Amino acid sequence: MVATVGRVFAAVPLPPEVRLALEEALADLQIPGKVVPPENWHLTLRFLGSVEEVPYERFLAGLAELDEIPTFPVRLGRLGGFPRNGRASVVWAGVEEGTEELIELNAVVEEAAQAAGLDPEERPYRPHLTLARVRPPRDITHLTSVELGLGWVADRVMVYRSLLGRGGARYEPLESFTLLR
Repeated sequence: MVATVGRVFAAVPLPPEVRLALEEALADLQIPGKVVPPENWHLTLRFLGSVEEVPYERFLAGLAELDEIPTFPVRLGRLGGFPRNGRASVVWAGVEEGTEELIELNAVVEEAAQAAGLDPEERPYRPHLTLARVRPPRDITHLTSVELGLGWVADRVMVYRSLLGRGGARYEPLESFTLLR
């Protein structure tokens, strides 16, 4: 029997002080839908899905080169929605600084995933922080003028396991890769 690690993804975490500031900034905005708990906020680099042990270990080995990528500033900008603001099923915070570096990290993570034998990601990478999932989709145009302006220095990439339960998803940290200081 093949052992699975579970549903796995790689992401840049938010430091506690940024989570707190973001939570305060969003408190009065009345974001529709099921809001993602602050402890689950992160900038996803790649969702791998359910991964077996051997490909997972290969994937981790492929992330070793992350220690050659320097730390960089990240700043959250305006709010928006997928697939579009007028009919959003996801409310997100955009990235206004650090986009190029996040795209570079995504490329390293994607290369590691494919080298481990995982299917390539079909969708283009768009750095964002998911704030809420909205069902049915709603017009969130009124939120798009909100400018967060919250920043930090991205200094690590985390690999998490997503554990689904009654209270929603819980993310368990599995590995941490420190960027070059």
